[in-house]
Amino acid sequence: MSSLYTRSKEFTRNRKSQSDSPPASPSPTAKTLRHERLSRLESGGSNPTTSDSYGDRASARARREAREARLATLTSRVEEDSNRDYKKLYESALTENQKLKTKLQEAQLELADIKSKLEKVTQQKQEKTSDRSSVLEMEKRERRALERKMSEMEEEMKVLTELKSDNQRLKDENGALIRVISKLSK
Repeated sequence: MSSLYTRSKEFTRNRKSQSDSPPASPSPTAKTLRHERLSRLESGGSNPTTSDSYGDRASARARREAREARLATLTSRVEEDSNRDYKKLYESALTENQKLKTKLQEAQLELADIKSKLEKVTQQKQEKTSDRSSVLEMEKRERRALERKMSEMEEEMKVLTELKSDNQRLKDENGALIRVISKLSK
């Protein structure tokens, strides 16, 4: 494993050193090949193969230009499609936002309605409790008043029983006096 690693490391070093070095002068055979190509191109019509290669180059250039034109139309179509898609996405996002805003407003209105109902119910409960407390206080007052009246009436009953007994005693005395007076008068 380590031997492979070191080999690959050395290989990359060698490649780097070769690419970092200044370019060597072309070999004489490469110079002659280049010179022959240039001379063929410059002569143009003397050789039938050169004219064919010129026609091939022209047709290749025409094909390249046609390809570039097609690519340009495709890219413009893609751009238009992407613009349209973005526009459609933007419009759909706007409509969705509007729908969500209306739902939010409806929910807020419903929440406000529920809060007002809740406040009314709590006020009613407070009023009922305050009413209950006032009713309880009134009932307590009435009970106290009734208890006072009962105690007063009990006292009056005691007085009445005393008066009845006094009245009966006086009747008895009066009857006795009448008998005594009637005996004296005879």
